[in-house]
Amino acid sequence: MATISMASSLLNTSITLSNSTSNRRRIPPSPTPISLTRSRRSLTIRATETDANEAVKAKAPEKAPAASGSGFNQLLGIKGATQETDIWKIRLQLTKPVTWPPLVWGVVCGAAASGNFQWTVEDVAKSIVCMLMSGPFLTGYTQTINDWYDREIDAINEPYRPIPSGAISENEVITQIWVLLLGGLGLAGILDVWAGHNSPTIFYLALGGSLLSYIYSAPPLKLKQNGWIGNFALGASYISLPWWAGQALFGTLTPDIVVLTLLYSIAGLGIAIVNDFKSVEGDRKMGLQSLPVAFGEETAKWICVGAIDITQLSVAGYLLGAGKPYYAAALLGLIAPQVFFQFKYFLKDPVKYDVKYQASAQPFLILGLLVTALATSH
Repeated sequence: MATISMASSLLNTSITLSNSTSNRRRIPPSPTPISLTRSRRSLTIRATETDANEAVKAKAPEKAPAASGSGFNQLLGIKGATQETDIWKIRLQLTKPVTWPPLVWGVVCGAAASGNFQWTVEDVAKSIVCMLMSGPFLTGYTQTINDWYDREIDAINEPYRPIPSGAISENEVITQIWVLLLGGLGLAGILDVWAGHNSPTIFYLALGGSLLSYIYSAPPLKLKQNGWIGNFALGASYISLPWWAGQALFGTLTPDIVVLTLLYSIAGLGIAIVNDFKSVEGDRKMGLQSLPVAFGEETAKWICVGAIDITQLSVAGYLLGAGKPYYAAALLGLIAPQVFFQFKYFLKDPVKYDVKYQASAQPFLILGLLVTALATSH
């Protein structure tokens, strides 16, 4: 949801695909900066200014050094992208399609956990609409608004990104934020009607996720300034919110599922920390208290792997205590390779091997989510 974020992270899974030690994009979890001014000729929607405006006044270079960039990377919204002039490709880049799969997977897990999903045309159609709401619309909204509020720091770290480079105008960005937000909330309302809900559960989840994304990126709260709160909000947006939406669509969202998925969001916190190591210098300059800045890189590495591993071990213990030993054993089997890749890549050099680590370890984590979802459905 904007995570539904719905849930936004799975997980950065918020996965940021970059080897650069100076570049940084933190995914956030999704309402918008709002200030309306009217003139006799036009109505202009302007975003409130960020704190960074006062601290940094960097100018993006006139020409970005991306002549040899990849068009494929540009469409996915990841680093190494070529400079593009097509406005629709630029709009797509701002939504970062590479961040949509965790939200889509969260919907799958929620539908599986409900125990009511059937392979019928109607149920598949409902799932697709829920995935569109969670991924392209609300996650796209989240990524666009995050880029808007990060435009000053991007002018330092990534000056050739669409907003600081001037490839897209302020009004075009604000219009995109509104269209994606309202489109996502509209789809949430349609899903509530389709599911026959007496109370608009999915709409409330979408609205809550959108608000979380806003306060994650925007002042005065700007949750991303705090490593603990910001990363947990990110993990919840990418794991809990889409799961809740998928389960509410096909069944009932119960308190034990809420607690279990929020627990899993601690693992999402750990995954979000992985992306903090690349931007320690920039975080210090901008006053962002990421965990590598607050605790030092060596300590932060162990906080990261501890959050990921201990969370999953706790969930395995919960499944064992609930009388589901086979699911617990399957989850333990999926934790083992993650620990192996942590020692092989991440703990050696979290900056140099971040992409290899995430590509190697995180598939096992997201499979563990599905195992947990299936366990709760029986």
